[in-house]
Amino acid sequence: MPPLPDPAETPAARGATLSPRRRQLLEAALHVIADEGLRGLTHRAVDRRAGLPEGSCSAYLRTRKALQAALTEYVADRLVADVDELADRLRGNLQKTGKAGGVDGALELFGRWLEQRELLVARLELTMAATRDADLARLLADHRSRLVQIVEAIMTSAGREHSDARAEALVASYDGILLAALLRPVDERRAFLSRSLEVLGTALTGELEA
Repeated sequence: MPPLPDPAETPAARGATLSPRRRQLLEAALHVIADEGLRGLTHRAVDRRAGLPEGSCSAYLRTRKALQAALTEYVADRLVADVDELADRLRGNLQKTGKAGGVDGALELFGRWLEQRELLVARLELTMAATRDADLARLLADHRSRLVQIVEAIMTSAGREHSDARAEALVASYDGILLAALLRPVDERRAFLSRSLEVLGTALTGELEA
């Protein structure tokens, strides 16, 4: 099985080191960027959203670039921590549950993410910003590599033939499904997710074709 990072370096462990005030500011920044877009992400807007005195955000994150970088890592860590949790639950069970277990687990996770609209929209905004910012791109690349590593571990547990290229393609496909679901009416999202994940589930945990 591909080695997973040390537990001390997991997103959950890193997130636990955030001070309550820093976490409060990053949560406020997440909602600002989701509601107002990247242009609306200013120290003053974050302070207002957090209900804190003006100057609070800049005391922790002095520049706008530092604010964007911290928010990028915060959002990515939260998403990867959720995937870590799913991988832990599936790792020992895929031989028993097969494709259905993988699809059900992904459907549960994606459904939860879609209920956290701000988290997904913020990630999309920051991903677009990363196409013009090499530092943000490096942050997202580090987290994406971890996602690929987790997908490879799940495929190995399922006895599924895998490679870096195949795992990367699956991660990209899941990103596309999430975006497409987010653009659909709320009452259509779960059915769309279920259909799409069923198709991709074969690639992740299904039997190889002869």
